[in-house]
Amino acid sequence: MPLVEHLKELRLRLIYSVLAFFAAGVLGFIWYQTAPPGIAPLGEIMRGPYCSLPPEFRADFTGDGECRLLATSPFEMFLLRLRVSALVGIILSSPIWLYQIWAFITPGLHKNERRWTFTFVSLAVILFVTGAVMAYFVIDMGLYFLLTIGEEAQVAALTGKEYYGFVLAFVVIFGACFEVPLIIVMLNILGILEYRSVRGKRRIIWVITYVIAAPISPGGDPFSMLALGTSVGLLIELAFQFCKWNDKRRGVSLDDDLADLDDEKASELDYQPEPIEPANPTAPVTKANFDDVL
Repeated sequence: MPLVEHLKELRLRLIYSVLAFFAAGVLGFIWYQTAPPGIAPLGEIMRGPYCSLPPEFRADFTGDGECRLLATSPFEMFLLRLRVSALVGIILSSPIWLYQIWAFITPGLHKNERRWTFTFVSLAVILFVTGAVMAYFVIDMGLYFLLTIGEEAQVAALTGKEYYGFVLAFVVIFGACFEVPLIIVMLNILGILEYRSVRGKRRIIWVITYVIAAPISPGGDPFSMLALGTSVGLLIELAFQFCKWNDKRRGVSLDDDLADLDDEKASELDYQPEPIEPANPTAPVTKANFDDVL
């Protein structure tokens, strides 16, 4: 296909993706406040972790005990609704725009590569959504820990901007971190990462996972760090098991002499030193034989 035809096809698929995003964003904008029977409005779902706190731990702005967040500017509520609608639009329209990407690159791939590409795209969506759902339940425990530390001296009065930014950061970070195992699997399929190279480094990987989870966890509380580190670590372990199976299927050796060594012991030498013979005594140097020695 000529370059101009490629550009036309790309433009058409971008239009489809943008239209799908806007349609899903409008749905999210409506869903924020209005929902069909049996489904809670999106705004109420997002306020759920905050509203699940005991009433004495959060400020009452209405006087009737109803759970509400504080707005400090005229456009804050409208802009927050747009931000939430945009995130919902990206997630709900992801099957469409991911399909457009897949359909655009498929003609240049082999049959086996097409199968792997479709699998990776599907798994990427599933992992991100799984991470986002898990983040929602972690927020509940994290908020309770953070907002009840100084309960004797203060009460939580969160603004919508602060709270929704906190929730959206949780969703995005958990969803993105859940993609790490997929990257490991991809590197193994490409032959860049082999199972034997990570076989004996699990303890180090677990420590690194928790060390990274601590600063990037939005709440900074131990519940968020443990939930993120443990879940990502378990997914990485599943990715390593896939690497082991895939390497075995391809005939790649799984043996690594250094992998089974104990970390506290040094490896033994694999050769025996040759015995050293005693040195022959030399005659003392005198004035008579000095020239001969030189």
